[in-house]
Amino acid sequence: MRAVWLVLVGLLLTACGAGQGQPSGPAPSASTRPAPGEQACSSSVRIDGFSDALDKTQFAGRFVGNLSSLAQQADGNIAALSDRSLLFTLDGRTHRPIAVVPLADEHGQRLDSEGLTIERDGTFLVSSEIEPSVRRYSRDGHLLGRVPVPDNLRVAPAGRARDNLTFEGLTEAPDGRTLTASMEAALSGDQGDLVRLQTWSRAGDGAFTPAAQYGYRVDPGLGVSEINALGDGRLLVLERGFLPGFGNTVRLYLADPRQADDVSAVVDLTGAPPARLVNRTLLADLGRCPDLGAPAKAAQANSLLDNIEGMTITGRDPMGALQLLLVSDDNQSGSQTTRLYSLTVTPR
Repeated sequence: MRAVWLVLVGLLLTACGAGQGQPSGPAPSASTRPAPGEQACSSSVRIDGFSDALDKTQFAGRFVGNLSSLAQQADGNIAALSDRSLLFTLDGRTHRPIAVVPLADEHGQRLDSEGLTIERDGTFLVSSEIEPSVRRYSRDGHLLGRVPVPDNLRVAPAGRARDNLTFEGLTEAPDGRTLTASMEAALSGDQGDLVRLQTWSRAGDGAFTPAAQYGYRVDPGLGVSEINALGDGRLLVLERGFLPGFGNTVRLYLADPRQADDVSAVVDLTGAPPARLVNRTLLADLGRCPDLGAPAKAAQANSLLDNIEGMTITGRDPMGALQLLLVSDDNQSGSQTTRLYSLTVTPR
């Protein structure tokens, strides 16, 4: 997002049209890696390294930063979405920028682009917080269409969502049949710690149609910044918040909506029966990861942390654990850092 999005006192706790070019600054392959036995963030998560080499760099005349979402492409490269309507491609091995395309809406205006997922045919689905919306783009950045959004999720007065707190996360199931977007914060009238996950089902013509909404309870003062679908119906959910003088809180959850109730018709979501919420399990509070000697430009309880917004699964290790790549959004601010994080996660 363009600004640090939530400040709550109760918390203590990314052309073909733009062209190719060479990035300024060092290649983001340099990272700091801990010694074995010093990696654990929890029993389920370890930190494998970080890199600040993208921070405050440029590629093809574009600022490389404001990165809000990541998605791995079929060729192994990484799509990195900037909330300033730019879609970068990072080399899957070095994480150097190798391409960038601009994105725009139907009127040629830029998006507040926050969520990203890649279809099996290589097209991109991108969510914007403005309306909110989900649009489909070709690999060269041409707008191909939109996904319908339920009225209650639109920004007031059209709906009940609050400005700049809508579709922050976007993910598609590996089988391509289900699309899920996560609201960053609660709708007006809903309980403040309950956010909605909107799903779509793929119809026979290949288009997505709105399906179930689920209620998801966030930790106090936090909001959902990213989601990734696993192959079994579960989701990895990244929750994030900020408190001045304390810094960022970032937690990784495993969420299971399979037994949750559809709350599409529930006007005021309170979490009381009969609505069953999404079941979730804490995998790690990333503030408990070793800091690896990472520098911080502003106050952080753990100097490793920053405004982490993007996450993608890049593979599995020899033992079957998930390999994750995370990125922080620096808001193009001198007090924040564009940082890549490598994690290994074993969902319970």
